[in-house]
Amino acid sequence: MKADSIEARVRRSLYGARRWHPAEIVFWVLALAAFFLLPRQLLILNEIAILGLFALSLDLILGYAGIVSLGHAAFFGFGAYAAGLFAKHASADPLAGLAVGMGAAGLLGLLTSPLILRGSDLTRLMVTLGVALILAEVANSLGGITGGADGLQGITMGPVLGLFEFDIFGKVAYLYSLAVLFVLFVLARRITGSPFGLSLRAIRDNPLRASASGVPLHWRLVAVYTLAAAYAGAAGALLAQTTQFVSLDVLAFHRSADLMLVLIIGGAGYLYGGLIGAVAFKLLQDVIASFTPQYWVFWIGLFLVLFVLGGRELIHGGIKAVIGRIGSLGRRSPT
Repeated sequence: MKADSIEARVRRSLYGARRWHPAEIVFWVLALAAFFLLPRQLLILNEIAILGLFALSLDLILGYAGIVSLGHAAFFGFGAYAAGLFAKHASADPLAGLAVGMGAAGLLGLLTSPLILRGSDLTRLMVTLGVALILAEVANSLGGITGGADGLQGITMGPVLGLFEFDIFGKVAYLYSLAVLFVLFVLARRITGSPFGLSLRAIRDNPLRASASGVPLHWRLVAVYTLAAAYAGAAGALLAQTTQFVSLDVLAFHRSADLMLVLIIGGAGYLYGGLIGAVAFKLLQDVIASFTPQYWVFWIGLFLVLFVLGGRELIHGGIKAVIGRIGSLGRRSPT
């Protein structure tokens, strides 16, 4: 009887986590409304959507499984090159290229997971960084395939679903990236709210206790690491397709470092942290660069130091308060 009641509570908790919060609906409605409200900012909005998906991929391993990484750009860049080469030499279909980018990055994640998941957090930091650096050197040396320092050029993309041609204003690019982000976010939301997602949190909080409870630690971590790599590959593929160019910059260390900053700003462990952090980071970068093009890195660094020292809890608390307020209004019955 007691076991039944515990099982019932777990089921109710899982079903409750799957229900959409009113604040979530508002978030995605605003993301779609930005297409109409900010027609001159669609290019940067596309970058935000891609960065948000990239941050979501890191949050899956860092926020939910506790796997730290300083080389997550390896999968981003690998997906970008795979999608770019596929478009150049095989097919210009965007969805097929997206699948190729995800599959290639996911396979790379699966093959490198035995190296990444060994040792402590410091070991993982060094190994992930090493993988990204090795891939960057390989891409640079294989100039005949990747274009080397000149970048992969000559990429031509076909229309999305055979109907919507990419334009220089970013209209199709933003809607395409936003749609892919939404679909993959919904999938990640279901996964993290499932028993598999709960087992990842158990591993993150106390690996020894999770192992004693019968959770297969190694294979769960391999699975989520492969999934996160595929998500990062999807973000890289979107960048290659919407810009129709891939450079060595997609494998650079600063992409992994910026990604960590995005999660620091937005918060890790609740999926929306990466999306909110991507919006804040890109807008902050764009505004500061418009005022001081030469010293924008200094001002962003200063902001992040002040944010971590005193403003993080205040801002995160404010965000949670707003979400709770919207949720209470949504649950309030009409009079």
